[in-house]
Amino acid sequence: MAILPRRARHRLILTLMKTVATFMPGASYMAFAGSGSAGQLCRYIGQTGVGRLLVVTDRPLRELGLVDRATAELAAAGVETAVFDGVEPDPTFGQVRAGVAAWREHGAEAVLAVGGGSSIDAAKIIAAAATSDRDPRDWVGFAKIRHDVPPIYVIPTTSGTGSEATIGSVLSDDETHEKAVISARQLLPAAVALDPDLLLGLPQPITAATGLDALTHAVEAYICEWDRGTARQHAAAAVKLIFRHLETAYRDGGDREAREGMALAAYYAGIAINQVNVGNVHAIAHQLGGRYGIPHGLANSLVLPHVLEFTFDETRAQLAELAELAGVAEQGAGEERNARAFIAAVRDLKRAVGLPEHSEKIRDEDYDYLCELALKECEAYPVPRMLDRDATLTILRNISASPG
Repeated sequence: MAILPRRARHRLILTLMKTVATFMPGASYMAFAGSGSAGQLCRYIGQTGVGRLLVVTDRPLRELGLVDRATAELAAAGVETAVFDGVEPDPTFGQVRAGVAAWREHGAEAVLAVGGGSSIDAAKIIAAAATSDRDPRDWVGFAKIRHDVPPIYVIPTTSGTGSEATIGSVLSDDETHEKAVISARQLLPAAVALDPDLLLGLPQPITAATGLDALTHAVEAYICEWDRGTARQHAAAAVKLIFRHLETAYRDGGDREAREGMALAAYYAGIAINQVNVGNVHAIAHQLGGRYGIPHGLANSLVLPHVLEFTFDETRAQLAELAELAGVAEQGAGEERNARAFIAAVRDLKRAVGLPEHSEKIRDEDYDYLCELALKECEAYPVPRMLDRDATLTILRNISASPG
């Protein structure tokens, strides 16, 4: 499609988004943070009067005993629980249906997600679907959920997705594996626990990928053309925390201070994208996840430096500011040099935490398909520069292990 009609449609979409946002109620956040905060959240759930709760998680976490640790104080708080552990990476609408069946069998009144972004995203739609006769596919898009959704509580066990702070959920089609985004104010969690005790010993690959996921959220919120609410301030705080703590958390999984810093960073970055959305990195990364099953944080890390190069002219000033936040700016070096230094720092951080520059899964025969979906998705984001076909093809070739 020609770039001018795409730009016109992009402007229209952003205008509509800003208009709708003007009339939406402000987000209300409640977070328990620090060692033992999971127990605080469990006690709080009991104090709110919830009697029956569905815990949504994945089987590996449950088998590791992490779910029992996270929810140990629910029974003492008078809350009866059932566990649905059928969530898998890139959760599907089918998994949501299974979760809804578990909700209704238990007679749940609220949901508690324990896990990473997959469990959190699934839990949001399970709660919404369990109290509606609508097909969740009808909610794909923005603000299409019309009913009140039961309370959603979250205990993240990774530090990256930010879903614990957003109104969004990403699900995959069971057959095509294409990703669908559902966003509605009713999906904002009622309360979360950012407990570093549950993050200790998180495997290095997960620490690295989720850390770059959080960085991508923060950077995309900071450089987007929509400066709304506290998005830029929360994004800035997240960037500082990630450059301060990610490498330490990666090298020493038992460093509680680093784990807490990363938990806060992911949460702050989530608050930022909840106000302004994501950008071109996600427009491409979502397709990589849907087509190849590449974990979302890893997909973001592959794409991020290349998108920053693509939007360099439009975002030079913001990138120079990010260089200061990351501690890599040189006094008197000038805006362009410091902006370049930030992109270099992103690449250096990736290398320091063992993340690759390429993926062997990406196939050149899929480039047209991936481009089409990425170009369509980016139109809905407040990006500083819209992706075009040539740029997207170049990025795909650059991150492919065998460029086509």
